[in-house]
Order: sequence, then C-alpha cells, then structure tokens
Amino acid sequence: MAKDVEKSAKLKEDGNHHYQAGDFPGAEALYSKAIIADETNPSLYTNRAMARIQLGYYDSAISDCNECLKLSKGENLKAHFILSKCQLAIKDCDAALESALQAHRLCVKTNDKSLGPVTDQVLRCKKDRWDEMEKRRIREGQELEGEIIALMEREREDMVNSCTTELDRKQVGEEWDHKIATLRETFEKSRSASEQKREVPDWAIDEISFAIMVDPVMTKTGKSYDRSSIMEHLRRHPIDPLTREPLHPSELRPNIQLREACQEFLDKNGWAADW
Repeated sequence: MAKDVEKSAKLKEDGNHHYQAGDFPGAEALYSKAIIADETNPSLYTNRAMARIQLGYYDSAISDCNECLKLSKGENLKAHFILSKCQLAIKDCDAALESALQAHRLCVKTNDKSLGPVTDQVLRCKKDRWDEMEKRRIREGQELEGEIIALMEREREDMVNSCTTELDRKQVGEEWDHKIATLRETFEKSRSASEQKREVPDWAIDEISFAIMVDPVMTKTGKSYDRSSIMEHLRRHPIDPLTREPLHPSELRPNIQLREACQEFLDKNGWAADW
C-alpha cells in the first residue's frame, strides 16, 4: 500500500482527540489506521503504545516501542521512556531500568525538559528492582531453612532407627530434637533482622548516577549531587541539571552534613553497596 502522509496525519490527530477524551480503544484503532497509511513515522508507534498501556496491552506496547526505536536508530527518548513503563508493569525490572537509563541519557544529551519525570522513572525502576531482589532473598532464606530442617529430621530418623535399644533411641531422639529446636530458634532470632524491609532513603541517592552518594556537593540552589557525577555532567554540559542555568565547578560546595549521613547509612547497611 502506497504511503499517504496526509491521511496518516489526520488519523493521528483524530487519535489524539480520542486519547485525550479517555477513549483509549478508539485512539488505539485510529493510530493503527494511521500506521497503515504511513508505517515509517516513529511517533505513531509511541502514540499507539501509550493507548495500549492504558488498555493493559503491555506486550503490544513493547512491540510498538521497539518498532519506533528501530525506525529511530535507537535514539528516541519517548520510546525508551514508554518501553520502561511497560517493562516495569510486567515485572521485567532489569530491562525497565536499562530503558529508563537510555531515556535519561537522551534527556541529558538533548537538554530535554522531561528530565524530571525520566529521573523519577529511573529511581522507580531501581526501587522496584531492589524490592524484587529483596523478595527473592527472603524467599530463598525461607526455602533454605526448610531444606536444612528436613535434612536434619531425616538424619534424626536414620540415627534413631540405627539404635539397638529403646533407651538409646530415646536419648538419640531427644538429642536431635534439641538440635532441631535450637536451629529453629536460631533462624527465628535472625529472621526479624534479616527480613526487615531494606530501603535506601531518597536523600542518599544521587539523581545523576542514581547511586548512593559518597562525596555530596551542593549547587547554588542547594541541590546536592555526588561530586564525581556532577563534575562529569559539567564536563559535558556546563549547566545546572535542575535549573538548566550556567554552572561552574568552582561554584560547588561540599555538603559535609549529608556526606556524614550517607557514610553513617552505609556503615550500618553494608548491603546498600549493591543497590
């Protein structure tokens, strides 16, 4: 079918009206028709992806984003951003984080005004990924406890059965019961600490690298970043990441109080190095 750019643009405009009115099925259908009229327009795929997200069609929305990125040679901020949202919705946290970071890279590169929402998406991906890792850690710990107890109970049964007298069977059984009870108690004592929800506070996170700050410094507005991150940013773009106003390294000031707070947090929460 021959490309009809004018027809495609009209269908896209109609789709936008339906989307804004909350008619997502109608918008999705119109964007699909627009794509049939002009399948080379990357923005049509991201528009349809947005409608499909509203309908819960995450796999189809992911396909649209990938098609947009294919047409855009991978350099489409909106596609990476929407793709991250879709991947997060289906619990593919690693892929969602990678897509969000790509969107953030393009935001910084183009000085796009959507840096705030994109930064929020990166942080949400990191937190959701950490939550999934925590759930897996707790689940694996519980499974390990069950496996060890089961092994000990089988060993107890074998040892009791190997005894030749009733007295020996009683003594051996009591000894193993005590061992198993002690192990259960040990697991129980450690559970309250190990299963506490482990979270990294927002104030400790650098919004450029998305890592925990080690050497925070303040800009003229009072916003803090890790020194290594803000210096690298200023080397490439000599502007404030938040206000987009000119900013020079000489204008940065150490945030000693925040640095001490971050160090104290890391000292008490060694696991956070993997965040």
